[in-house]
Amino acid sequence: MNVTEAIAKILKSEGVEWISCFPSNPIIEAAAKEGIRPIAFRHERGAVMAADGYSRLNDRKKFGVVAIQDQAGAENAMGAISQAFADNVPILVLPRGSSLERIAVRPYFTAAITYRDIAKHVETISRPDMVGSVMRRAFHALRNGRPGPVVVEMPADVCDQEIDEDNIGYHSPKISIQIPAASDITDAVTTLLKAEKPMIWAGMGVLLAGATQELKEFAELTEIPVYTSMPGKSAIDERHPLALGAGSSATTLAAREWLQSSDVLFAVGSSMTRTGYGQQVPPGKTIIHNVGSLEDINKDFGVNVAIPGDTKATLQALISEVKSQLGDSGRKGKTDVVEQIARTKEGWLETWMPVLTDDKEPINPYRVIWELNQNLDLENSVVTHDAGSPRDMMMPFLTATSPHSYIGWGKSTHLGYGIPLMIGAKMAMPNRFCVNFMGDGAFGMSGLDIETASRSGAAITTIVLNNGGMATYPGFSPTARETFGVSRMYGDYAKIAEGMGATGITVTKPSDIGPALKEAQKLNAEGKTVLIDIHTRAEDKRSPAGFETVTQWTRWD
Repeated sequence: MNVTEAIAKILKSEGVEWISCFPSNPIIEAAAKEGIRPIAFRHERGAVMAADGYSRLNDRKKFGVVAIQDQAGAENAMGAISQAFADNVPILVLPRGSSLERIAVRPYFTAAITYRDIAKHVETISRPDMVGSVMRRAFHALRNGRPGPVVVEMPADVCDQEIDEDNIGYHSPKISIQIPAASDITDAVTTLLKAEKPMIWAGMGVLLAGATQELKEFAELTEIPVYTSMPGKSAIDERHPLALGAGSSATTLAAREWLQSSDVLFAVGSSMTRTGYGQQVPPGKTIIHNVGSLEDINKDFGVNVAIPGDTKATLQALISEVKSQLGDSGRKGKTDVVEQIARTKEGWLETWMPVLTDDKEPINPYRVIWELNQNLDLENSVVTHDAGSPRDMMMPFLTATSPHSYIGWGKSTHLGYGIPLMIGAKMAMPNRFCVNFMGDGAFGMSGLDIETASRSGAAITTIVLNNGGMATYPGFSPTARETFGVSRMYGDYAKIAEGMGATGITVTKPSDIGPALKEAQKLNAEGKTVLIDIHTRAEDKRSPAGFETVTQWTRWD
């Protein structure tokens, strides 16, 4: 067998069932011969995004794999790889490379060199006898440490070289579980129990570790409220009385108040990365930090108690320590935290209810979010947003329930991510209703992958907010907007979807949103991809402060 065939056999042995791709790359044919399904996307960036969505929902048990060609193909993929890197998502990227003699020779693009700053681990297979060791290191990096993209470049002239099947030498690496020192666990619990107003900041690491039940138990045992970061949204059921909500640049009023007034912040399963697309941590807090990678501790914030290690094992140890200090019931029912949160939530929702239930035309995009909450089986759905306004509108108001019922993303904020991300999500959870909420500007970046969803049978629903005005940027370049119409974009997106094998539904009245969502769920269940073209108006309101302008809102960035 040749090198490419050996790699395909390793992928098969690791349980890879499908790969996203854009031809040409010899691994596509080799994988197909092993029974691994290749799905071609309309752009390399989309192929990477789909692998990303698949990995996010598999919690490091399975990984999205993407195959791309050399030169232009590898160049096109960079944006999506950088997004996965920013969001700490483990995917395996297999770019075909130029021949060895052309590596680093202009104008030949060398992924192994260029990708180093946007990937966790990068290697080139330069000899056949390297296959086993390179792929072993690749899967070790996927399973352990800080998650991120792993790249294995396959030079064209190496791919065809022969290798003895008995000498591949591949050994499948396992997950290594690390736990904090017992003394650090004791310090963390003691600090939290002595705090006047502690809070939990839960990140995506809670989901990746399968630790949502442990998070719930710990929060209930200590009666400490839980805020989730954007990638961590769905780590706790947001209907839980201790749930504060989730945040991008926008968040709930309860989350905002606790972030401002808390004295001790326990970050669990979070890198605590400072980003303009997330909530900021005010100065002066005592910080307890759990994360799987030591390099994230003391990175952006000074940490008072560090408890690095597997998030599930860490929470289990914390639960045991709380019971040791307080007894099996902890301090359940001994605080008024639940009542405080309920009062704040009630007042905040009362303020926003006229917006969420707005009956005016063109449709208020917040009304769409309200209808999603009313018409979806939230426990059996996966919802995501695209970048910009859709992200910041949905984050506070869409109710996440079961783990991965929502995919929050966006530390790098690439427009158009939502469609291919949902295709990958559908491949991971085919029995869930998978829906993407995006603007018309974002649709222009990846809209043709509606055809990919239709062709592949990954039946998803995409909601397009059709306002023609790039609503994310209502105040930018007024002369260019008014004189030259720089932000005007038009399209009959329902008709476009029909032309790509999907069902297009146009909605112009608020009362028609719910029926459209019901129809979409029915059609998806039948294997039909759906696009709902909702004619909306631009909206610049953001939570938590209520009805502030975008200029005012940006002070929270």
